[in-house]
Amino acid sequence: MFLAYVYLPPAVSMTILAISWCLFVPFDFLRQKYPALNDWVLHAFKPIMRQSEARNLAGTTYLLSGVLLVDILFPRPVVALTLLFLAFADPIASYFGILYGKDKIFGHKSIQGFMAAFFVCTALTLIYLLAHNYLTDRLIVVSLLAGLVGAFAELIPIGKLDDNLTLPLMSAVGISILFYFFGFFAIVG
Repeated sequence: MFLAYVYLPPAVSMTILAISWCLFVPFDFLRQKYPALNDWVLHAFKPIMRQSEARNLAGTTYLLSGVLLVDILFPRPVVALTLLFLAFADPIASYFGILYGKDKIFGHKSIQGFMAAFFVCTALTLIYLLAHNYLTDRLIVVSLLAGLVGAFAELIPIGKLDDNLTLPLMSAVGISILFYFFGFFAIVG
């Protein structure tokens, strides 16, 4: 998703995202309403569906909704970093949290998962800013703070909302605030 977003023209990437949302999300709601359709979907996609998605909306519905909202509301550099956080920090935090997460913070979230998300988000921000020659004079501070933004977005539950929806939204808001205070938007214009 990140590569398509970055390398395709903005109108094309937005169109692909909107079409994907229009095809998947209504279908996901329909399968919740019609048990026979849901049974067929569960049988057809059993290898890739989580058990919790059998009677609830799929994580993809939340993912597409979160990414579409972020793409509509935020500038491209913020969206690009948010997509990187979603693609890498969320699964790596989950992996480390499951494997090493003995110190729980919120529900099943752990300090170990939080630290993994922090390191990944910091590294991703550092690489992204260097690759685009953005904020090089404030690179370390901005990367560390963006790492905290991404880690907290992954850590903090918002009610019963799926983190595939909340992580991109919270990350985009946090990165935007951070970029604003460090003059990113004045530089990029």
